[in-house]
Amino acid sequence: MARQRAFDRDAALELALLAFWRHGYEATSIAELTTAMGIRPPSLYAAFGDKRRLFEEAVRRYQETYGAFTTRALAEEPTGRAAVERVLREAAAEYASRRHPTGCLIITAAVNCGPESAEVEELLRGFREKAKAALRRRIDDDVAAGRLPPDTDTAGLATFYAAVIQGMSTQSRDGATHADLLRVATHAMSAWPAPPPATRAAEAPAARATEAPTARAAEAPGGGAG
Repeated sequence: MARQRAFDRDAALELALLAFWRHGYEATSIAELTTAMGIRPPSLYAAFGDKRRLFEEAVRRYQETYGAFTTRALAEEPTGRAAVERVLREAAAEYASRRHPTGCLIITAAVNCGPESAEVEELLRGFREKAKAALRRRIDDDVAAGRLPPDTDTAGLATFYAAVIQGMSTQSRDGATHADLLRVATHAMSAWPAPPPATRAAEAPAARATEAPTARAAEAPGGGAG
């Protein structure tokens, strides 16, 4: 009969994730991992294989938990602009949170790695490229719907917002607050291209129709501010 594992594997994985997030892949030694996880090296190897496979599992867990806000925002918002803005604002909150290490594991964990960690760098680069491609798809959606000009450089715009997100992660590691990062998000959204003239013209009557009842209510007796 196999000996029963004497520790909570899921809890140990969470602790390993936090260690990698805080220190990076290469700087986190097996000794530091086993100390953080509260287990001995043989238990780590038996449960997770080795450091590389433990890291890959930690990255998957990160994507399903702390980093899942990006996927949700891109899937749930009705327009590309709304999706990108939500990603930036939620990144500001998540990256600056003091409930866990600051920044983004996918962005920071393989910084300054040596040649022996090239596969880890490539793994994380692949995730970042997939995220950039997802941003571009939502920007393309706005072009297809006529909300952006047909000649919009969607690849360049996606790269710009990916760079902003990566910069926000670095800034949070340097001590930037949630408010600081929200200002970055606001300035970044000012770079969003204006809609085509035909779209602006179509939106204007709807905007005036929305404003008119409000103006009439303000002019009515008792409808003012005081």
